[in-house]
Amino acid sequence: MKKINKIVYSIIFLCIFSCEDYIDIVPDNVATFDLVFNNRANAKKFFFTLYGYLPEFSDINGNVALAGGDEIWTHQTWTAMRLSQGEQSKASPLYNDWGYGSRHKPHIALRDCNIFLDRIDAVRDMTDEEKDRWKAEVKFLKAYYHYHLLRMYGPIPIIAENIEVSEDVLSVRIERDPVDDVVNYIVSLLDESIEFLPSRIFLEGEELGRATKPIAAMLKAKVLAFSASPLLNGNAIYASWTNSEGMPYINQTFKADKWQRAADACREAIDFAHDAGNSLYEFTSGYSLSQETMTKMNLRGAITSRWNNEIIWGQAYPTTNSIQNFSFARIDPNYAGSSSGQVNSYHSAPLHMAELFYSKNGVPIEEDASYNYNNRYELETGDADNKFYVKEGYETIGLHLNRESRFYASLAGDGILSYDVNNEQDDTNLFVVDAKNGGISGYINDRQYNQTGYWPKKLVHYKSAIGNNTFTAENYAWPVYRLADLYLLYAECLNELSGPSTEVFQYIDLVRSRSGLEGVEASWNAYSVNPAKPSTKDGLREIIHQERLIELAFEGHRFWDLRRWFKAHIKLNNTPMTGWRYTETTPEKFYDIVSYGATSFSIKDYFWPISEKDILANPNLDQAFGW
Repeated sequence: MKKINKIVYSIIFLCIFSCEDYIDIVPDNVATFDLVFNNRANAKKFFFTLYGYLPEFSDINGNVALAGGDEIWTHQTWTAMRLSQGEQSKASPLYNDWGYGSRHKPHIALRDCNIFLDRIDAVRDMTDEEKDRWKAEVKFLKAYYHYHLLRMYGPIPIIAENIEVSEDVLSVRIERDPVDDVVNYIVSLLDESIEFLPSRIFLEGEELGRATKPIAAMLKAKVLAFSASPLLNGNAIYASWTNSEGMPYINQTFKADKWQRAADACREAIDFAHDAGNSLYEFTSGYSLSQETMTKMNLRGAITSRWNNEIIWGQAYPTTNSIQNFSFARIDPNYAGSSSGQVNSYHSAPLHMAELFYSKNGVPIEEDASYNYNNRYELETGDADNKFYVKEGYETIGLHLNRESRFYASLAGDGILSYDVNNEQDDTNLFVVDAKNGGISGYINDRQYNQTGYWPKKLVHYKSAIGNNTFTAENYAWPVYRLADLYLLYAECLNELSGPSTEVFQYIDLVRSRSGLEGVEASWNAYSVNPAKPSTKDGLREIIHQERLIELAFEGHRFWDLRRWFKAHIKLNNTPMTGWRYTETTPEKFYDIVSYGATSFSIKDYFWPISEKDILANPNLDQAFGW
């Protein structure tokens, strides 16, 4: 096995990635690391820097999945918006995390993880138990950084160990490894880490956010489900993408047992999560509120209730102040127009996201025999049956009435009521969204307005509030992984393995029940024009996919799910981003569908291109498929 010392000269990174940011020359690296790992205090500082390479999951510019697909549209010139419109390039890749200009520097993270694992045993004033835990956490991080690169770039070089400075140039010009090899390596790291990780965090004030058994097990489930999905499991599109020996990077033989491995990993993760006390969040209040409001808050609270029991992995930094500010619909009539100038409110959800959610009967609106789908854009007035969702007597449209609770929990839109800190004691007189021009939620100026007429309300804590030219956010830990995601992933894996079963429905229905819906079979049998849909693997697959897209909307999962399902080139290719006419003041003119742009996605966009500079630096490194 190659020695791992002396790597900090970083010649490997110069050769492979050709980026000045990666050149970290320390004249006497042995002495330097002898000092770092001389005692626990110094080693701890190095240890925590390894967490610092994680993506900023709640940051619109740090997490490409938040606005890089088709869930969010805005007039802002965010890099993610450029990506969604097909402006990716190999000359200067957007959201590049490979080498030249890398944002999160995962390769530096992997280098530092290897340094840590090589040297931590030399620290004298630590117990073996603590060393084992720290090593387990670093193996988890090492697995995550490989997974981060795998999702973006597909086949990647496995960085199992660092290469010594004395190695010849050809040795450091490494190649991509086949996807199955990368997946197996990541899983092996996670299996090693799970054994020594704690089941849960007990010193919450100091350690929340650090790796645990449920977190590592859920990452393992995510990795294996990714590997089993159509993008990577026997996808013939990539038959010509081969290494120097002619071996396809993506295995060309579909393997059903990949779904078995993924299902087993999900089951393991669920057991760890349950043992650690994780459960689906349910909102509690000291006030007398309607069941409708309580049910809406179940989902909203699962996101925004700080460190609640549904969160398996949360990230407290960066804060959620910015994303809440962007997603906040101005609803307090005491602070309208210029007095609400600190709230930007331009995080806009396109119309197709509003149509994604079910009817109140728990089936797609186009399938519900009792839902007036063809006339959903016609003007209607909020009525008594919808009084806790839409303001009674408010002129809105049919699309906003008779929908499931997750529609009202996830979105703010014209006429929709919003439970917030100003009305937390009484939900019979809630603030209402008036999205039209001149309304309290509407256009202020050419910078501060919502383009489509919909805001992702689920990302805003109900106690975040607007004041006189102020905005005070009630910050929460961003839910990187939560239990509902895991339940639905398990149901998906089981269905792909052997089709509909009692256990598949059990885990879908647990999520649906929390939002006040009947089970899948009961709902489709009673209300759908296609009652047999849940009885087949294909039909249930479609249902599970929509359940994930609804439950996890705006959290950064749709971006990756559409890719692994190999649906992105269909769903995101020239898809118009539509909404209402925000410049109009009356319902008749406001509810006019306008296209504000379109997404663009082709086969080559499934995997990021590697910068041409990096390809020139390492001729052994193949460019991404199609680039």
